[in-house]
Amino acid sequence: MSPGWFTVTAMSNPTTPTHSPSGKGLRMVRTPINPWTWSLNVGYNQAEILEGANRQLLCAGQTAVDADGNPQHSGDMRSQITLALDNLEAVLSAAEMNLTNITRLTIYATDVDEAMKHFDVLGARFGPLDAAPPMTLLGVTRLAIPGLMFEIDATAAD
Repeated sequence: MSPGWFTVTAMSNPTTPTHSPSGKGLRMVRTPINPWTWSLNVGYNQAEILEGANRQLLCAGQTAVDADGNPQHSGDMRSQITLALDNLEAVLSAAEMNLTNITRLTIYATDVDEAMKHFDVLGARFGPLDAAPPMTLLGVTRLAIPGLMFEIDATAAD
């Protein structure tokens, strides 16, 4: 991708795609989605809407952190899964999407067996919506913040 091929816009302030400098098609417009600002201090957006012909939302991994980025529910996998899903839904909502818009999930767990015991939490969220996006579950040694055991990232589109 050549420099200038995309435009970064203000937080949660969508813009209209414009023609590329070469005149070939539309520019990809990236709209940061940040229902909280703590992640900007670490150098990433919670999600980005990529617009051109379609809207696509690329979500950063959501974990069991509060609105200030502080880890919650140490040692409690079920509660961490629940809060990670709450945070994912907040990011989707900030982009005017919901769980039905998810096109891909990647889940990271420090204990896959323990996470699988609580996958009914995901089923309770996705099942009533008749949503079953493709998913990958990976076992990892640890996550970025000590004490976190579950992280879920998603791609969504509308």
